[in-house]
Amino acid sequence: MMKLDFKSLVLFEDENFLVANKPPYISSLDDRNNDVNLQMLAKRYDESLSACHRLDKETSGCLLFAKNAEAYRHASIQFEKRTVDKVYHAFVNGIHEFRNLKVELPILSLNKGSVVIDFKGKPATTIFNTLEVYKRHSLIECRPETGRMHQIRIHLSKKEAPIINDPLYGGSPLFLSEIKKKFNLGKYEEEQPLIKRFALHAFALSFRSLNNEEVTVQADYPKDLRVIEKQLKANRY
Repeated sequence: MMKLDFKSLVLFEDENFLVANKPPYISSLDDRNNDVNLQMLAKRYDESLSACHRLDKETSGCLLFAKNAEAYRHASIQFEKRTVDKVYHAFVNGIHEFRNLKVELPILSLNKGSVVIDFKGKPATTIFNTLEVYKRHSLIECRPETGRMHQIRIHLSKKEAPIINDPLYGGSPLFLSEIKKKFNLGKYEEEQPLIKRFALHAFALSFRSLNNEEVTVQADYPKDLRVIEKQLKANRY
């Protein structure tokens, strides 16, 4: 069982809301395949906490919790009206120069836990901007205006910018040997990818508190994303 101190994940807290920096590899809510999830850990910290939305298990970053029914309702309305501003960072395969690229492609969920672009699906909109370009990869800011399952992942894939190590939507792994000129591997060593999950992070979240004040919270990258960012920068040329 994963040992996690929930208090160390807290980015923001007041009498009504809490924002946690969700680590990768832990489900937001109940997961039949695992005995631990962030909702459970949150309730050990404060019994009143309820997650207002969810992130994919592999996605890290900002997750909003409510401390009472009124706060939960207040957040739910904001998510429904799409007034919660969500910013994600994705490290993707390929060099891309996106400038306020608006992708509007309907998403249809399949029973197998994946999605496809299909006109019978639900409307989905994401805005993309390039933050950094490296040798063979890019760092993209993603602003989803809707909250469909795997939305950012499939929208990036359809723009030929799949997320690093996201094989479900065409993303290939990142190996240091790809980007580092003088890379030597021991004779009997097998090279491992620099990151073992898809490289997506919920970087920032903005919402209105019960007194209507805007709250904006940012989440630092976890260690695995800091490693790939460092290596991509160091081996840019």
